Amino acid sequence: MDSSKTLNKEKETLGKVQYHIHVKPGDVGKYVLLPGDPDRVLRIAKYLDDSREIAFHREHRTCTGSYKGITISATSTGMGCPSTAIAVEELANVGATHFIRVGSTAALQRGLNIGDLVVSTGSMRLDGSGRYYAHEGFPAVPDHFLTHALIDTANELKEKLGYDLHTGIGVTSDAFYGETPELIRFMIEHRALNVEMESSVLYIIAHMRGLKAAMICAVSSNLATNDFIYEGVNTGLVKGWENEIKVVLEAIYNYETKGYEALSNSLTEKITFEKKRYHPAW
Repeated sequence: MDSSKTLNKEKETLGKVQYHIHVKPGDVGKYVLLPGDPDRVLRIAKYLDDSREIAFHREHRTCTGSYKGITISATSTGMGCPSTAIAVEELANVGATHFIRVGSTAALQRGLNIGDLVVSTGSMRLDGSGRYYAHEGFPAVPDHFLTHALIDTANELKEKLGYDLHTGIGVTSDAFYGETPELIRFMIEHRALNVEMESSVLYIIAHMRGLKAAMICAVSSNLATNDFIYEGVNTGLVKGWENEIKVVLEAIYNYETKGYEALSNSLTEKITFEKKRYHPAW
């Protein structure tokens, strides 16, 4: 088969109104916050100046505003790696370059409590989407400097805002109800801090596209201690969402103004990377 005649989705969608998220060049800023839930985009928007809703299609709601003079957008990814991959690809197609997931996560170790914040330093890949982008042995890790800014800022604000902060490697899993007691024990024994459903593909796509990604999550439950709230309002988690939004916005400001971005760019400016997609062997 002549591959030159098959559809190149990346080429055909670049710089246009995007098929799923319905945004176009100029609609979003360099920085995009990525909650899962469309309602949390509105929670983020209330902290932005001059915020406006750009689009709301399927699970993807997008708002754009500014924080301390920096244009910042928020787009909901929906649940799981497939819809997250679509959102990140399409946001990159219209010019976004820095992505921070602001999510919820289940804890896997004792000592993490509902409402605590976790900054990710990597994800065990138990998802299926990532293998379309990188070899299964390739690590899913966030950008060092963007993550460093998150950790520094979260550590500075934890006493003021009143939360406990944790950092470490987590797990990205595809199936919420497929997490059996045996799988949970497997994750715990790997000393993983937490499990969520989106970060690994976010990290891999950002890496393969030469972009930057990071993640901070609020703890929703603890699978090791059987501490969970599946009915009613999880007030600790809600407070965690508010805290992580405050941290991320200040971290972006610090990243731009305190040298993180400049140092990151200086260490890679002489490197030329191949622009080639990974082709998995089925």
